[in-house]
Amino acid sequence: MLLFLAEFLAQFQSAFNAFSYQTLRIVLGALTALLLCLWLGPLVIRRLVERQIGQAVRDDGPQSHLSKAGTPTMGGAMILIAMAISTLLWADLTNHYVWLTLAVTLGFGAIGWIDDYRKVVEKNPRGLPARWKYFWQSVIGLGAALVLYFTAASPVEISLLVPFFKEIILPLGFFFVILSYFVIVGSSNAVNLTDGLDGLAIMPTVLVAMGLAVFAYVSGNAVFADYLHIPMISGAGELAVFCGTIAGAGLGFLWFNTYPAQVFMGDVGSLALGAALGVVAVIVRQEIVLFIMGGVFVMETLSVILQVGSYKMTGRRIFRMAPLHHHFELKGWPEPRVIVRFWIITVVLVLLGLATLKIR
Repeated sequence: MLLFLAEFLAQFQSAFNAFSYQTLRIVLGALTALLLCLWLGPLVIRRLVERQIGQAVRDDGPQSHLSKAGTPTMGGAMILIAMAISTLLWADLTNHYVWLTLAVTLGFGAIGWIDDYRKVVEKNPRGLPARWKYFWQSVIGLGAALVLYFTAASPVEISLLVPFFKEIILPLGFFFVILSYFVIVGSSNAVNLTDGLDGLAIMPTVLVAMGLAVFAYVSGNAVFADYLHIPMISGAGELAVFCGTIAGAGLGFLWFNTYPAQVFMGDVGSLALGAALGVVAVIVRQEIVLFIMGGVFVMETLSVILQVGSYKMTGRRIFRMAPLHHHFELKGWPEPRVIVRFWIITVVLVLLGLATLKIR
């Protein structure tokens, strides 16, 4: 929106041409989302407290979590509002990738909002039944995958890139749709599973979004793409602005979500943010890199799968409790130690993912 205004004003004052640079708009998008979240935070928390929209805590979980009961939840709504406004202000609204990622993010956010609303407002512990949750996730995920498949302008846009190898590009054909579906839906649920401690999910999300912003920027720039030996995807660079809004809104939310949390994001935030990371990774053709950078999300998800599988097959549990962060809590790690160490792991994994740009 402001890009259109800047382009118009540039006819009269050349200084407005600066807003045509993606790098500037990435920074402005992040700062706008950050400030919006910091402004919305107290308002949202106050409203949630007034309406007694508080988190329910499992009795069979770590005892330290019992004190969290009643903490306002559904705070992820402020993240989505800040992201949406910032994206509409600073992104190029003629870019179909921007609209697709925004639609997927808000669509998954709507699913999470319904689930949260039923749990904390209607006091229905089941929330949105799992079959309906996965059904609507599948509808949105498959819809996005089909749009990308049928609008692909070149074969590379539906091929699989293998990190560390510049010559290995595997054509996927229609299998691209299936892979994209699993990446989007899987990423959404992985972030959702990770969101169990104060600040545990949001900071890795911010870090991975910043890493994907780099991939989006270089993938959409012909000069950088050629230098780094990665396929150039026209229009993908604009997603760096979108990723910037994730980072800015995430940091703004972390201001209130850091230990001890004043508010939780709820499914409305975690499902939406996970889907956002997934769809960006699919567009810039970096699904494997997302798997690397989001290693914490992967570990949390695998811990649940292994725990359930082991218990059903042998009657024994591998971990003291799943997801993985609860296992370390029950081993005696203080909550802040678990959180910060998972953040450190994510920093290392994001750096490893970025290294794949040059090591080919």
